[in-house]
Amino acid sequence: MRTNARIEALPYLKSIPMLELRQLKAFVAIAEEGYITRAAERLGMQQPPLTRMLQSLEAELGVVLMERLPRGVRPTTAGLALLDEAREILAHAEGIAEVVRRAARGERGRLAIGFTSSAALHPFVPSVLRLFRETFVGVTVVLEEAGTGELLDALVHEKLDAAFIRSPLSGTQSLQDEPILVEPMLLALPTDHPLALGAGSPLPLKALATESFVLYRRRVGLGLYDAILVACREAGFSPQVVQEAPRMTATLSLVAAGLGVSIVPASMQRLRGDGIVYRELTECQSLVAPLHLATRIGDASSVLERFRALVISTASKDASHPDTPPAKLD
Repeated sequence: MRTNARIEALPYLKSIPMLELRQLKAFVAIAEEGYITRAAERLGMQQPPLTRMLQSLEAELGVVLMERLPRGVRPTTAGLALLDEAREILAHAEGIAEVVRRAARGERGRLAIGFTSSAALHPFVPSVLRLFRETFVGVTVVLEEAGTGELLDALVHEKLDAAFIRSPLSGTQSLQDEPILVEPMLLALPTDHPLALGAGSPLPLKALATESFVLYRRRVGLGLYDAILVACREAGFSPQVVQEAPRMTATLSLVAAGLGVSIVPASMQRLRGDGIVYRELTECQSLVAPLHLATRIGDASSVLERFRALVISTASKDASHPDTPPAKLD
């Protein structure tokens, strides 16, 4: 009987441009309670306004929705059809409201995050990304790996919401960055290199004056590339760059192949590949690898704010993650 009633009532429903949610909520309460008085108590209102609301709804639809009984009321055939529809509409409306509330709290939405290859190798970055996804399961996280220059362009053009980069920003008016952590840089050299014999002891930077360097392209690692050049000049020499690599991870492969030596963030040694030895450097205190979170100035996204807050709070607790096991270099 309910199915037929729904079909019979459809023409009436289609003839109404829009029903107010408060009308449907009132109608459902009356139908479920069976008494207008009880429905009014349930809704926290007086009986006369509720009676007028029912009468107005019947007038708009052009049908009788409630059969008046000696004691109480009950839905008519058209009323039963509307009852089913009204319940679905109200449930859907509440679902929409909850989605909106969660989005406003930053618990639902989409977040596009970029990172450089060296930033991704620091255990802090994958750790905080995992924590964010576990904490905010309603947020879809999209990840992108690229060089620093590409990441900044993507931020400016709103293709990314945030990016982990290895250098502070300069000359970019629409972007801002926050320092997350700082780590030392190490010398990476082939295992058969003469300087590899003293791998257990630090090496002064000036000892590399005659070495051939393999560096990543400047656009890939703006701050680190410049920091290496400055540190070498302060040590009394200009590095002989014989090869540039498209990514910092590719730099290590070239070092392992014997093309030269390189200076990389300490977290890069997690890539325990064959053919590479790492040594600490001395007399270059300024040669460090920072990690920054870059975002757009004025971006008021609740999801982004949740992410920024989590990154900052996590970094303040434990930025170095010294116990994270090394990864394998393929």
